Amino acid sequence: MITLYGIPNCGSVKKAKDWLNAKGLPFEEVNWKKRPITRAEMSRFVEEKGLDLVLNRRGMTWRKLGLKDQNLSDEELLDQLLEHQGLMKRPVIDKEGALIVGYDEAAYETFF
Repeated sequence: MITLYGIPNCGSVKKAKDWLNAKGLPFEEVNWKKRPITRAEMSRFVEEKGLDLVLNRRGMTWRKLGLKDQNLSDEELLDQLLEHQGLMKRPVIDKEGALIVGYDEAAYETFF
């Protein structure tokens, strides 16, 4: 089972969905604007992939919230990720417990 976490209007999510569809890989899509990522899910993402990979420090949400200069702990950053899920890199894909973050066609070829 493949689960794709993201938001439908994101370019990277659209590319990932197109890639999965082109390969004939069925997947379930979780739109986190309609069904937010739970603390357990987010903690697992961060634990398995690392905060630096999951947290999008280049995005608009990061800049709008002014988090760069706040010197937050990892736990505080996790709280920010939960409250402002737009801080998360997209998509996050879960394939039977294994995770991949972001869109990278070459990495997808190896992962799937």
